[in-house]
Amino acid sequence: MKQVEIQGVFIGKAEEIGGGLSVAQRKQRVDHRLWLWPQGLGQDEQGDARFHGGPERALHHYPAEHYEHWQALYPQLDWSRPSFGENLSSQGLTEAQVCIGDVFRWGDVLLQVSQPRSPCYRLNRQGLHPELAQVVQDSGRCGWFYRVLKPGFVSAELPFELVQRSYPSLSVARALQHFYHSPMERAGLQQLQLCPALSARWREIAAQRLRGGRLENWSARLLGLPLEGAVAEVERRYA
Repeated sequence: MKQVEIQGVFIGKAEEIGGGLSVAQRKQRVDHRLWLWPQGLGQDEQGDARFHGGPERALHHYPAEHYEHWQALYPQLDWSRPSFGENLSSQGLTEAQVCIGDVFRWGDVLLQVSQPRSPCYRLNRQGLHPELAQVVQDSGRCGWFYRVLKPGFVSAELPFELVQRSYPSLSVARALQHFYHSPMERAGLQQLQLCPALSARWREIAAQRLRGGRLENWSARLLGLPLEGAVAEVERRYA
């Protein structure tokens, strides 16, 4: 694996926008060091703790390499970082190069890859691209989350390196393929279910598909249908 260059660390505050919905889309670059807790970076907030943050999704990593793809595909959109709400931006790692369960050392902190990111409607841009979350999911350029095995101070200047790989056959790209692109293929679901380093939620969903033979509805996550009024307001304010 080539050297990883951390290009930015980002945090944001949750903002109430009405309709019982809050967002934390406007993350800002931080140049000073921050304490990384098992729950996430100090001072970073989540818009909806039911679906964002927590020990299994403490830190969101998004490859800076992908921005060139999105800029070429949709030049009319603003692609200033962190457009995907990431906490960590880097050069040198993509979904194909990172595996579920990989342990990285960042300074003195230890992180473990826990799951891919599931794109949601908060990525959509009303009037510009109201279905961007679906496009991101289909592309496999989703990024991934970490759990924190050892907390401590972090900053963009500290080295970031792989120290352990336990599941080389399950890259983040392959996990996305199993979960979203071939979502009912049994061998793929079994691989997800049997990987102990994968987040409990993803393993549970894989098990439900295997038991019931049915795919869950993704509309609420991708389009925000249960909160249409509030979602429209999010998209208007953050387009």
